[in-house]
Amino acid sequence: MSIIYQGRRLSIEKESYPYPDGRLMERVVVKPANAAAILPIEDETCYLIRQFRFAIGEYLYEAPAGTLDMGETSEQAAYRELQEETGLTAGRLIPKGFVYSTPGFTTERIYLYEARDLSSLGNKETEDDELIELAPFSCSELLDMAMNGRIHDAKTICLIHRCLR
Repeated sequence: MSIIYQGRRLSIEKESYPYPDGRLMERVVVKPANAAAILPIEDETCYLIRQFRFAIGEYLYEAPAGTLDMGETSEQAAYRELQEETGLTAGRLIPKGFVYSTPGFTTERIYLYEARDLSSLGNKETEDDELIELAPFSCSELLDMAMNGRIHDAKTICLIHRCLR
């Protein structure tokens, strides 16, 4: 293994991988910290965030989400990210499994949670590079948005289907 890049939240490594047929293949793998994503739901209202993503130069509707800090569980990260990005807290989180974000080149797992029994803390604690607005939608509108292509973020589409279908 050789490290191509080592950053605060991810590394990029070149490794030799054994394939099931016995061949040894060299591949580059991105190894970020895992993440947690949350769909906050209160009665018939779901909350997404509208966030600017510099890599694509666009705003996206997304579920609140973020990477796990060192030593943090996915549930702890979910509570923290929910509060930081929305100013909401959840009385309970319901685990909805996990997804691999892009398994063709990264090991990242995103743990999915449904947040219920919401209450407002009144303040968000976004990071300096985050441009985020809270965006409420009806549950039926959110399902339509996922089906008709208005939502482009994969983790959010997965959460909508796991929580609302």
